[in-house]
Amino acid sequence: MAEHESLEFGKADFVLLDNVSLEEFMANLKLRFEKGRIYTYIGEVVVSVNPYRAMNIYGRDTIEQYKGRELYERPPHLFAIADAAYKAMKRRNKDTCIVISGESGAGKTEASKYIMQYIAAITNPSQRAEVERVKNMLLKSNCVLEAFGNAKTNRNDNSSRFGKYMDINFDFKGDPIGGHINNYLLEKVGGGVFKCIFQLVKGAPDAQLRSLHIQRDPTAYTYIKVGGQIKVFADFKAVTDAMKVIGFTTEEIQTVYKILATILHLGNLKFGSDGDVTLIENSKLVSVLGDLLSTKDENVEKALLYRTVATGRDVIDKQHTHQEASYGRDALAKAIYERLFCWIVGRINDIIEVKNYDARVHGKNTVIGVLDIYGFEIFQNNSFEQFCINYCNEKLQQLFIQLVLKQEQEEYEREGIPWKHIDYFNNQIIVDLVEQQHKGIFAVLDEACMNVGKVTDEMFLQALNGKLAKHAHYTSRKLSPTDKNLEFDRDFRIRHYAGNVAYSVVGFIDKNKDTLFQDFKRLLYNSSNPVLKAMWPEGKLSITEVTKRPLTAATLFKNSMISLVENLARKEPYYVRCIKPNDVKSPLLFEHERCKHQVEYLGLLENVRVRRAGFANRQLYPRFLQRYKMISEFTWPNHDLPSDKEAVKRLLQGCGFEHDVAYGKTKVFIRTPRTIFSLEEQRAEMVKRIVLFLQKVWRGTLARKRYRRMRAAHIIIRAYRRYKVKSYIREVNRRFKNVRGMKDHGKHVKWPTPPKVLRKFEDALRNIYNRSEWWAWTLIKDLSPEQLVQIRAKVATLECLKGQRADLGLQRAWEGNYLVSKKDSPGTASSFTLVSSDLQRKDKFMRVLFSCNVRKINRFNKAEDRALLITDRHLYKMDPVKQYKPMKSIPLYNVTGVSISPGKDQLVVFHTKDNRDLIVCLQGMVPAGDSRIGELVGTLLRQCSKLIPVGLIPPVALYVAGEKFVSSRGTLSSLESAKLLHKS
Repeated sequence: MAEHESLEFGKADFVLLDNVSLEEFMANLKLRFEKGRIYTYIGEVVVSVNPYRAMNIYGRDTIEQYKGRELYERPPHLFAIADAAYKAMKRRNKDTCIVISGESGAGKTEASKYIMQYIAAITNPSQRAEVERVKNMLLKSNCVLEAFGNAKTNRNDNSSRFGKYMDINFDFKGDPIGGHINNYLLEKVGGGVFKCIFQLVKGAPDAQLRSLHIQRDPTAYTYIKVGGQIKVFADFKAVTDAMKVIGFTTEEIQTVYKILATILHLGNLKFGSDGDVTLIENSKLVSVLGDLLSTKDENVEKALLYRTVATGRDVIDKQHTHQEASYGRDALAKAIYERLFCWIVGRINDIIEVKNYDARVHGKNTVIGVLDIYGFEIFQNNSFEQFCINYCNEKLQQLFIQLVLKQEQEEYEREGIPWKHIDYFNNQIIVDLVEQQHKGIFAVLDEACMNVGKVTDEMFLQALNGKLAKHAHYTSRKLSPTDKNLEFDRDFRIRHYAGNVAYSVVGFIDKNKDTLFQDFKRLLYNSSNPVLKAMWPEGKLSITEVTKRPLTAATLFKNSMISLVENLARKEPYYVRCIKPNDVKSPLLFEHERCKHQVEYLGLLENVRVRRAGFANRQLYPRFLQRYKMISEFTWPNHDLPSDKEAVKRLLQGCGFEHDVAYGKTKVFIRTPRTIFSLEEQRAEMVKRIVLFLQKVWRGTLARKRYRRMRAAHIIIRAYRRYKVKSYIREVNRRFKNVRGMKDHGKHVKWPTPPKVLRKFEDALRNIYNRSEWWAWTLIKDLSPEQLVQIRAKVATLECLKGQRADLGLQRAWEGNYLVSKKDSPGTASSFTLVSSDLQRKDKFMRVLFSCNVRKINRFNKAEDRALLITDRHLYKMDPVKQYKPMKSIPLYNVTGVSISPGKDQLVVFHTKDNRDLIVCLQGMVPAGDSRIGELVGTLLRQCSKLIPVGLIPPVALYVAGEKFVSSRGTLSSLESAKLLHKS
């Protein structure tokens, strides 16, 4: 059974219809067509409706979906039938065939191309070059045969005017190694414009047309009826390239187009009369024909106007009448084209046939046959061609029913299922009516053609009436005088399996006989073109030579049909039944009566009845379990019963269907479609649950997998971080291990680069290192008391002025009493020393904190050079010009604040309680530009830090750019001193 499709698309298999009736069959067929489902099964038969539009269902993806799958596992498709035929051939080593039938325009040619495309796509997985070459030639042969065998007709733009049966040979590995083509009943020129002729006129290069004396205008040729051919240039090139790929030589291809040009020119030949003499009116064409046929002009003209007749030993030339000349011209055109087509088929067979194949060495050679043949035809006027076509379909229908019944019966017997006789319409009686010896229509026709003298079509009809008057399936107007649908002396009717068809006998005699004059055969045989000469071997016979009467067209066709049916009967058949939905090539229109007629004459309903007579569906036990095992608890997910057969029994018993099934040896047989639909519904319901369960399990699996992956990543990251941290700590430890013994106590040691995660940790570690007590104590333990006092003063300066001034003088040693230094006052140092000693005795200060040359600025903005002396008790302003005479003495407890600027200047303002501020600018520094503001501030801050806590002086404020800083600290830690010393 086909993959379960939604009921909105109808039944995918006609066998599953609730009621087997023509109305239900047509309703299902129409519904699927309207829903875009052009394929439907009847068991193992595919019913195909021409969609009249391009459909994206033949690509590589679709091929992969059907490759190796069973029919019922995927929706109906041509690929499913092709794959079934290929599997039967490869697995069971059986020759198979695919029979494609339907009327003109139903899509047979396209179906055969898609089947060939599928077989080519799934074979030769190892890409062997020779196999690829054979596949390419087989595919290209389709292109060539379509060009020369298909024509534009009133009913179809690409109508096959011949039947084609292609055998594809496969080696033991299932790869194509060659093939063979048989063709049946090529309709001659006149039934339509063959594609190759139109392609030549519209698509050939200008130079080639000039060499063939052809014009680009199709209306210039009598045999061509202009019709809407498209892409003719591309088609012409494609056909020419395909012929080259197959193996046609350049000379052979050129000869083919010369023959086509000859046919066009023959159609333009006009005959006239001059008394009793028949003439060619456009005699210039004779030389053109002579050039194209590679023969002499006079021989061409003689063959067209005269007929050579042997009377005993004498040979005479009998001139044609105007009518006979025209008839001979048309007969020659038709014969040339028929011979050309047969030669092309034969040439392709010579190239693609299997060569040097020994079954003992290479294994058995198996075959898949593809039969693309015309379907049953009922026209307004049915002639000899329709009669042969319908006879062919009678033979194939008989084979079809017999093989289907035979397959059913054999399968039942193999599986041990009782077989019941099935009644069906046996059309053997119609086949006998046509082909029976001495009594059949073909025999009567051949007999009429062999009679001496003038034999007409009316005489043939009279002979039929005489021999078949009592046949239940034959009638004519003479036998049924009241039937006004038949004309006297013209029509007869046959009651076919597909319906009644009236045939006109007009042309039966001529079409059955070989009406080509021997003169034409000799003319073409004597051509200097070897290819053309090989097409007419009978032309070598002498005019006086007595030969056996050639077989008639009816006999040849009957023999070919008998041979074809015998060939098909030896193979396992698969069928594609093509239906044409409308006559206007619309992708939307479904003409009910038109399709109903085709369903009837294709015998599709009969096929459904045969399949439904016993069991509607049968499946292998493993396949059945694979599809439905989720329905039963005894079979899901796997059963523990003795066999698959027992498991299927338990499953069906649990569903309550044991009375609607039969159990074979390898298959389960299901009688009614309702059981199948019920199983499918239960399966669909369980599949939803299974999918949800699988999704849950899978999502859980994915989540656990993702968690394990994240956890592993976390562990790795954590371990890596530990490793990097440990590595960094070890490296820090290694580098700073011996800093105690270094002269600079590790000042030169470079810190290792920390990992990103430890950047903040490194900053903290550096701070810890820089603030460590051992390091501070190491730096300050060897300092003298004087140095320690200086360091503490610097720390006080840094603490108050850091970031306020650029240069604080921290990098140099602070001397304090600069006026006793010979650098600042080389000539007056002794005088300053005497004055400072007197002041010490007088004011009882302990030591000099700071002294320096300054420039005083008074309130009138007048500047004068002065000296500044600061002791532990007073601040003195002196006049260096008068031997450092003290000019002003300010007790430190009267100083309320000191102001400095943030710039590079050395300006200092001492604020006092009486608001008589002292403004000076330090100067005379050696070296010049040396900043002593920091030293002055630090010295005062250090001194104040001693006096303020004991109440000797009030708090002193420090102002920098107007911002106030108050020092109230009394002590300085060793760490602060070490930091400043480290910077110094």
